[in-house]
Amino acid sequence: MPQIQSLFDWFADRQKTSPSIQQQQEREIADGLWTKCEKCNAIAYTKELTANQMVCLECGHHKRVSCHERIAQLIDANTWLPMDERLQPTDPLKFRDLKGYSDRLRDTQAKTGLIDAVLTGSGKIEGLPMALGVMDFQFMGGSMGSVVGEKLTRAIEYATAHRMTVAIVCASGGARMQEGMLSLMQMAKISGALERHREARLLYLPILTNPTTGGVIASFAMLGDLILAEPKATIGFAGRRVIEQTLREKLPDDFQTSEYALQRGFIDKIVPRTQLKQTVAQLIRLHQVSG
Repeated sequence: MPQIQSLFDWFADRQKTSPSIQQQQEREIADGLWTKCEKCNAIAYTKELTANQMVCLECGHHKRVSCHERIAQLIDANTWLPMDERLQPTDPLKFRDLKGYSDRLRDTQAKTGLIDAVLTGSGKIEGLPMALGVMDFQFMGGSMGSVVGEKLTRAIEYATAHRMTVAIVCASGGARMQEGMLSLMQMAKISGALERHREARLLYLPILTNPTTGGVIASFAMLGDLILAEPKATIGFAGRRVIEQTLREKLPDDFQTSEYALQRGFIDKIVPRTQLKQTVAQLIRLHQVSG
């Protein structure tokens, strides 16, 4: 007597013997249909996650986003005017570690599609004019080299000349070691431009994202009229291990987070990414009224 196969077994066998179905499923996953949260492991439909500005719908984890995505999230559609797009980094020190700096730059540019670690420009945020710089951690850890310093300085000077608010979205591991002292000089150059912006009684808003460390935190990231940060962002100068070895004591678990910095008065407000555009626009309006 022939054995009757259950419907469940039939589907299981069909999946095993049908490579086209298996390949299609693998292709859908590979094409980015779903995204897994690195914090809570929740699986989210990528379109829904993108609509929520890459903030996990389950745990609220803020996934790292590119500078292009950040501009689209903050700036009104069809108002973005980029600045200094062709400004290219050079290798003045002929620096070499595991590979030459020039080779590393070419490889990173090809991989990211960026010329350097920051995009600058002007646009409108809820109809209000603003100059904006956005750092991208994908480009050599968002490290601050001569091009980053020059582009941010020019954006600040443009904002000062046109009496506009300037905001910088910070995401950086610090100064770019391959440019040595030239990288460290950018700290003073950007800070000088911000001082002239302040003397003109204009608003500057740094927005600290994960991570903001090193020479960036030691200069323009902490010079804002109001300092905003995303939740759970790493904020600090030296690394946790270096500090623990220097102090010879264990640091709190939340050390160098946005929440820790807020409790101790280093930043003014933690703003979820989904509320950032509205918050920045509101602060610009309040500054215009008070000014």
